Amino acid sequence: MSISLDEAVELTRTGDVWVFRGRSVPDRAIQFTTNSPVNHVGMAVVLDDMPPLMWHAELGRSLPDLWSGTHQRGVQLHDLRDAVCVWANRYGQRAWLRQLDPPADGEMERAVLRTIARLDGTPFPSTAQLAWRWVRGRVPALPRLRRGALPRPGWPAPRPTPATPADPATPADPATSAGSATPGGRAAPADPAGPAGSATPAGSATPAGSARPATPAGERDRALETAYCAEVVAVTYEEMGLLPAGRRPNWYDPGRFWSGDDLGLAADARLGSEIEVRVPQR
Repeated sequence: MSISLDEAVELTRTGDVWVFRGRSVPDRAIQFTTNSPVNHVGMAVVLDDMPPLMWHAELGRSLPDLWSGTHQRGVQLHDLRDAVCVWANRYGQRAWLRQLDPPADGEMERAVLRTIARLDGTPFPSTAQLAWRWVRGRVPALPRLRRGALPRPGWPAPRPTPATPADPATPADPATSAGSATPGGRAAPADPAGPAGSATPAGSATPAGSARPATPAGERDRALETAYCAEVVAVTYEEMGLLPAGRRPNWYDPGRFWSGDDLGLAADARLGSEIEVRVPQR
């Protein structure tokens, strides 16, 4: 099935996915390094009476970023029609539209705007970084050992200290009594995954007992010091509640948003089949 660009722009709604496939050397390199049949993915943002927008990340800066008002590389918000024409005519890409069903609601659209405000302008990774991040995204995260948990290699383990009976005449020191986690009676440091460092936006607290784990904001920011197109769409989908939280952004690549892969959307959400978009030549 194929439709014209005018028809596609008229049909697209917030959350719809646009995927692109090219034949240039950089396109093939991205497809190879990410093991993906496509090399670019973006997400439609359609709000009120504004023209449809494209939320994505790219190396070029041929179009003005409509969030910052400047020409920049990396994560950008573009006029959707202009973005598709650039990718089709200047970069030689074929374009497909996949529609989100059911459409995004008001709360999802507000989550999209919060994500745009946080990520817009994030740099695009180099090809070497892209390949390394894709590999790391598929390696299970290993738990870190705490310092001092194991003796140094070649050193004998410390001998256990015999227990000394407590002197009944000496009162217990509250700083060393059972339940105190730090010496000197100081309070334990705040949990970075708690309210002060939570990545959950204000006003969208997760109910107690929910299976959705909290992600420290510092960890998320470090993970997205640079951002690839699939990571941007995946993080936005996560904030919309369409993808499970806690998965590393670099686990996603453009091929995850192609119908040949199982994206694993939450609840009853699904992406429709690819609709090829015919882009007029300029």
